[in-house]
Amino acid sequence: MDSRAEAEFTEFMHARWPRLVRLGYGLTGDPGLAEDLAQTALARAFASWPRVRRAGDPDAYVRRIMVNANISRFRKRRVREQVMDLPLETLPHPVDATRQHDDRSALMAALTSLPQGQRAVVVLRYWMDMTEAEVAATLGCSVGNVKSQASRALAKLRLSSDLAEGKLP
Repeated sequence: MDSRAEAEFTEFMHARWPRLVRLGYGLTGDPGLAEDLAQTALARAFASWPRVRRAGDPDAYVRRIMVNANISRFRKRRVREQVMDLPLETLPHPVDATRQHDDRSALMAALTSLPQGQRAVVVLRYWMDMTEAEVAATLGCSVGNVKSQASRALAKLRLSSDLAEGKLP
């Protein structure tokens, strides 16, 4: 990659990082995984930056990479190990800023209960404030599919016990 393209990508990356992390958080409900997804998407975009630029809408291209990376994350079997010197009960519990806000906790719990496709549609459409056509282009599906997935997701969210208990307006 030439220096001009590299500078262009660097500018793109710095401008998009907060929105990509926000999208990742909406997809995963975890701040660490959100940053991992954003990094993965930007690394893949960097590796094929000439193709991303030619696509016409680099933002949609990178969002699509994020959605695909999030889906493929479930395809990989992960074994999580935590080796610690201290017994678990003696370790201080980390403070999760999102748990300090009941509204956000209830919303994230409800979002994570949705199937992957519905969650992606809701996050892109309502959290990222994209049009139905933009969501369809990002997900590679029809506008009708976006509408039906959004409708099903909103119906499930309305039935969510966390949201129904009046935790959200």
